[in-house]
Amino acid sequence: MRMSIVTLSHNQAEFLETAMLSVLDQDHPDIEYILVDPGSTDGSRAIIERHRHRLGHVILDPDDGPADGLRRGLAAATGSLFGFLNADDRLLPGAVTQAVRAFADNPEADVVYGHGIIEDHRIGRRYTAHASRPPLTPWLLAFGGLSLVQQSMFFRTDAVRAAGGFNPANRTCWDGELLAELVLAGGRFHRIDEALAVFTLHGNSISGSGRLNAVYQEEQARITSRLLGRGPAPADGLHRAVARLRKWSRDPVATLWRLRRALNGGGEPLRSRAGGP
Repeated sequence: MRMSIVTLSHNQAEFLETAMLSVLDQDHPDIEYILVDPGSTDGSRAIIERHRHRLGHVILDPDDGPADGLRRGLAAATGSLFGFLNADDRLLPGAVTQAVRAFADNPEADVVYGHGIIEDHRIGRRYTAHASRPPLTPWLLAFGGLSLVQQSMFFRTDAVRAAGGFNPANRTCWDGELLAELVLAGGRFHRIDEALAVFTLHGNSISGSGRLNAVYQEEQARITSRLLGRGPAPADGLHRAVARLRKWSRDPVATLWRLRRALNGGGEPLRSRAGGP
């Protein structure tokens, strides 16, 4: 099965080549790698050109934001399977092979996902993020009852397109909105009990900088309303507490990982930005 993977890059030269090589050096023989760069000026274009002969598509047109860039990458994808990776994140070795095998073994699955490694360069620590096991329900997703790592998720391309793909109006959590639409559509999820990717937090990233927090809160509120079919309610705080308690109780292994991380001062020290898994 062909796996199409899209990386959107805009002035991420510091990380871009590591991200690209994490895809290009995967051992699965049929990967269509699509690079979208709407106008980098920091040397990213030279990195892309250096590896262009190994890329399936390169899209260099200006776009209307990150989700629009991913929408264009999805439109170019020809694989029956699909993934997307930020330019400052990376796949772990063998991730694509594991995902393709899981789809083959679970033909009913629309989404295959695994655990992830978080590298937080703001505090110099790394730790494993344990993904929740299925089922993924609108209620659990709305109230924080699920832990998921987008970089470790792979999809049936047709399921992503049927769910509407990426909303170009979303500026902060287009991945969360896609996931919400897949859950609402009754998508079927299968978890691989392995870490598949690395999610990087740093001062210039949307997640790490907090510069769009107000917009993020607005968009999250809209997605939550969509998941619940209603607006905010007085009992939502209680629902949120119950959902998180359920998250911890239904997956004791994940709870032990979180406790171990807390006792370890937030994870292991980072060795280097690009080195290690």
